[in-house]
Amino acid sequence: MTLKLYYDLLSQPSRVLYIFLKICDIPFEQKIINLKNLEQYTPEFEQINPFKKVPVIEHNGFKLTESIGIIRYICREFKVDDYWYPSNSKHQAKVDEYLEWQHLNTRLHCSSYFITKFLNPLMQNRPAKPEKVAEFESRMSNCLDIIENIWLKDTQFLIGNTISVADIFCACELEQPRMAGYDPKKGRPRLTAWMDKVIEATSPYYQDAHIFLNKIAEVNSRENLNSKF
Repeated sequence: MTLKLYYDLLSQPSRVLYIFLKICDIPFEQKIINLKNLEQYTPEFEQINPFKKVPVIEHNGFKLTESIGIIRYICREFKVDDYWYPSNSKHQAKVDEYLEWQHLNTRLHCSSYFITKFLNPLMQNRPAKPEKVAEFESRMSNCLDIIENIWLKDTQFLIGNTISVADIFCACELEQPRMAGYDPKKGRPRLTAWMDKVIEATSPYYQDAHIFLNKIAEVNSRENLNSKF
């Protein structure tokens, strides 16, 4: 086995690569880096990735640290179905259009909300400031509405009516705020139908990648419900 994946399934792009490698039946060595235990900051991992983040791949001694660069590399180096990252220049450009758009949109806003509402309070042992949570929730909600009303306006998937790597990246980002008690599907029927299709197309690996996240989301959902009574 020549491909190693350094990852933690609490990381959105880690889940993307895990799901993609599994669904494409690409063998890889699993190298779990426990973010909760701060293993990304160890000297050993710093030798793997000086940026101290996951995911990372190592392929025959070649290392790559950015998830979108990694997915493009995998599609070039391994045999995967063309629809994931099309060889046709125009079709590929449309997939790239979303992958570039997401950096300052889906990923930024979902991550910011998750960090503000859930992660920082957990790490700092103090409650989040309600005004900050409301600010980041508003930005995220606007982004989700764009996905609902523009990206998914006339298509089953983000790029036409066929799944691509763009869909896995987007879906995994949208799962993250669920750990903070926010349901991205609520009030968004197109987004809901699309996420169901992504899960179905990548089953059972999508479910496997989100087992721990779902447990956290269920706990927070119960706590939010109890706090209303």
